[in-house]
Amino acid sequence: MNKGKENKPHIGIYGRRNVGKSSLINNISGQEIAIVADFKGTTTDPVKRSFEITGFGPVILIDTAGIDDEGEVGKLRVQKSLKTLKEIDLAILVISENIFDVEEENLIDQFKKEGIPFFIIHNKSDLVKLNKDLQKKIQEKFNCPVIDYSVETNGNIEVLLNTIKELLPESSWKITSLLGDLISYGDIVLLITPIDIEAPQGRLILPQIQTIRDILDNDCVAIVLKEREVDSFLKKTGIKPKLAITDSQIFLKAAASIPRDIPLTGFSVLLARYKGDFDNYLIGTPKINDLKDGDKILILESCSHHVSCDDIGRVKIPRWLSNYTGKSLEYIVIAGLDEIPGKITDYALVVQCGGCVLTRKQVISRLKPAVEAGVPVTNYGMLIAFVQGIYDRAIEPFVKSNDADLNYL
Repeated sequence: MNKGKENKPHIGIYGRRNVGKSSLINNISGQEIAIVADFKGTTTDPVKRSFEITGFGPVILIDTAGIDDEGEVGKLRVQKSLKTLKEIDLAILVISENIFDVEEENLIDQFKKEGIPFFIIHNKSDLVKLNKDLQKKIQEKFNCPVIDYSVETNGNIEVLLNTIKELLPESSWKITSLLGDLISYGDIVLLITPIDIEAPQGRLILPQIQTIRDILDNDCVAIVLKEREVDSFLKKTGIKPKLAITDSQIFLKAAASIPRDIPLTGFSVLLARYKGDFDNYLIGTPKINDLKDGDKILILESCSHHVSCDDIGRVKIPRWLSNYTGKSLEYIVIAGLDEIPGKITDYALVVQCGGCVLTRKQVISRLKPAVEAGVPVTNYGMLIAFVQGIYDRAIEPFVKSNDADLNYL
């Protein structure tokens, strides 16, 4: 399941079968948006539902299958439910009838492993009240709120909603800026946007739209033009932009047109810093020079899309990387959030796209296994800048020369 463009806080609802997870979602949202039945196993696959918490904003609730599902198919359902931990910002563990055992403890261990804040709801309290000793034991052992609740009486709904608001990480909902620390009121930013076969008909690509909006939000001026108009524009107007941003694929052409005293970077590099693992990209990108014949390169695309004959991830990056290194390399491309084949240590380099349709949580989680295993990671734009010989300039707006070794090219 892909968060995709649902760039809102995601809340996962977990627990055994028939503890009332789907009923809880309907109760929280005030809508019949999840299927409810009296028999176990009604929810088979994770399902996303969107609603707005009054006074807070929109969130996505994820209804999941029971963690005690049985049989071979049941195990697959549980695995699908656990995969959602890579996407969520907050977990709610639902229990009932004071049943709290190894299944719940194992799930909490998974929450902690992924760094996910969580709390527990003891549901169906109209039938069986929460045992105070159990509540105290859970709170002391796991340091989390435990709320006695009933979807029938709706008595503690405000406590529940306030707990969600308090525990959701600020990073999951607070809107940050792509360029806020680089530009000031009234600055002019030049956006060089080639229109090629990968650009949607009649529209700009998402990173360009996001950048334009961010420039306007910072009370600055965005000038948008195609690459062949840059020289003429600068000559005729005499304007000196505070910053120039280009599509990564034409870094060399843009660098030739933009004077050296004007900072230049790429849309993909912006996204690498905004929602990627930028510090590890800085470490991993130079490792391109260490690639050897036979090395496997893993390319991670954020979205599934129609593949063109000159696709950036599947065609251009492999061609540029192979030409630069002079090595015989094997490329594996994974779209969306599909499983990565083999072990992460099978790969000599992981290349993540800008992640324009993902959240930072998703990108970081996607790269985490590689980072923990010591496999170098980089980003589309940073890789392209590196192999085209202008890496220093592309990262210069974000990295002081004394903070990184920029003398390896």
